[in-house]
Amino acid sequence: MFRHDVSRQILENLTTAVLLLDQQLCIQYMNPAAEMLLEASSRRLLKRPFEEWLSPCKEDLEVLRESFRTGHPYSKREARLITQAGQELIVDYSVNPMSHKGLLLEIQARDRLMRIEREEELLTRHATARSLVRGLAHEIKNPLGGIRGAAQLLERELDNEELHDYTRVIIEEADRLRNLVDRLLGPHKLPRIEEVNIHALLERVCNLVSAESGSTLVFTRDYDPSIPEFEGDKEQLIQAILNIVRNAMEALQGAATPDPQIMIRTRALRQITLGSERHRLVCSVEIIDNGPGIPPDLVNSIFYPMVTGRADGSGLGLSIAQAIINQHRGLIECSSEPGQTRFQLLIPLEQKHENAG
Repeated sequence: MFRHDVSRQILENLTTAVLLLDQQLCIQYMNPAAEMLLEASSRRLLKRPFEEWLSPCKEDLEVLRESFRTGHPYSKREARLITQAGQELIVDYSVNPMSHKGLLLEIQARDRLMRIEREEELLTRHATARSLVRGLAHEIKNPLGGIRGAAQLLERELDNEELHDYTRVIIEEADRLRNLVDRLLGPHKLPRIEEVNIHALLERVCNLVSAESGSTLVFTRDYDPSIPEFEGDKEQLIQAILNIVRNAMEALQGAATPDPQIMIRTRALRQITLGSERHRLVCSVEIIDNGPGIPPDLVNSIFYPMVTGRADGSGLGLSIAQAIINQHRGLIECSSEPGQTRFQLLIPLEQKHENAG
């Protein structure tokens, strides 16, 4: 009895999804990790056929049946499985026949590991780029102050008013460059933490952009009312969301997209890993437009400063947005194809914040 209890406890605390299938490939047992992976309870899935709740290709099903008949174990890497909800999973799985008791499946989600690796790389690249930009910006600001001061002194010494036009150009351009450098540096003050209702912020952004576009855009909302209020900097979060929505508006207008639409969807996600840190609850905000999409050569570098696909763009909006969400210990991801560009903001809901850099 003791050994049985310990074995069950071990299975239920594994992070690997474990399932037992009978000869008809129906589920006889699944551990909590399998429930989390499949996003369904064992009560719902027990005794259900394999292909009914998870739809691999026919060849994979036949190999499973063959493994049961022959007793030969096997493994498959980066298999693609489609759930009943239509979600595609990339998994590694191993199959071990257990005499006449059935097939033991061990499944590990590869898509989650791949996502963690991708997010860690994105965070590292963004932090490196911002570090370089900060160093460069500080080196630029020092001589700019000297140039501006010298121009002011020169203006006082010149008696000819016509020559003042030249010194004013120097001063104005120095001020313009200083403002650009300040924008490159991004948020430069500590966040003002207060209770944030994400849907109130989204509505404010929608109203602003709708007014800017002359009400030519159609906004579609799909809000999750279960998302609780969380602590954050309202003004900075509005700026981050506004930068993304405004980019979507300009892309739609620039391509003269017929029936331009922006969908805003919110969800509360559980047990999400961002970079190397796992969060119990995360607020997901998706901003999806039906525009022409981002050029493939820009998708991987779209969050770098000064990277833009528009001739009149500054290339700072998305970099600043990413910096703001990073400051809230979150992340922005992007995927794009013609007809659909999707930005997803992931913001942890735990009560913990970092100082601005």
